[in-house]
Amino acid sequence: MPGPYPFLITVPHGGIEVPRDVADRLVLSDRDLRFFSDPAADELYDYRDRTAAWLGARVSRMVVDVNRSPFDLPPRRGDGVVKSRTIDGRPVYRAGCVPSITTIHRLMMQHYFPFHEAIDRLLDERDVAMAFDCHTMLDRGPPLSPDAGRKRPLICLGNHGDAAGNPRPHQLATCPASSIQRLAEVFGEEFPEGRVGINVPYSGGFTSIGHYWHRGVPWVQVEVNRSLYESPAGVVDQEQVRDVRERCWRAMVGFWKER
Repeated sequence: MPGPYPFLITVPHGGIEVPRDVADRLVLSDRDLRFFSDPAADELYDYRDRTAAWLGARVSRMVVDVNRSPFDLPPRRGDGVVKSRTIDGRPVYRAGCVPSITTIHRLMMQHYFPFHEAIDRLLDERDVAMAFDCHTMLDRGPPLSPDAGRKRPLICLGNHGDAAGNPRPHQLATCPASSIQRLAEVFGEEFPEGRVGINVPYSGGFTSIGHYWHRGVPWVQVEVNRSLYESPAGVVDQEQVRDVRERCWRAMVGFWKER
């Protein structure tokens, strides 16, 4: 198998670790932490031996969400870098136990900034020509999302642009519209049983836009519908995970080879 390919793969929401200094404040169970993470994402995007660089966050996104802006803090943002509520409106912490700004600062210094510093180092030191920020998504929009209750595509590709991948007014797109359009076509060939969306329901988070500024390497956020490998009861089928992993990989490589 040829390789490694000049890709950087980031998986910001695969971790479920909870720092000890906030563990006793959470009201979320271990099952909740898994549900609100990207279940099986580390396995789904396990291209460590096939790519120039790979990085995953270990901390649970419910404690520190490395794919949010560092300025999206509570109480102004309930679903920001440090969360006070879940995507369905439930509290993350016991009453009166949302972390103070001092605790938030410590969490950010220990988990948030090292993740992004590591990305910059990989971009500088490895042969990276394209980056994919990799996620999973619920089959339907959760209650507090703009697409609440609506069926989602099997795959969503995001470049911070519009539904055609074109830049939105006064904003940068993290890869050319022609590139994300062709990538969507190749993903569609691998996933003919469903729809591939561009920037709907997700156009990209802080990771892709923040690090696109660093070196101008094209970034695409990839979202895989959890229904492809997870039952409605939340049971992950590892065989389906492996199947989806290889289909995504063929799409990425197929796109790269014909660019």
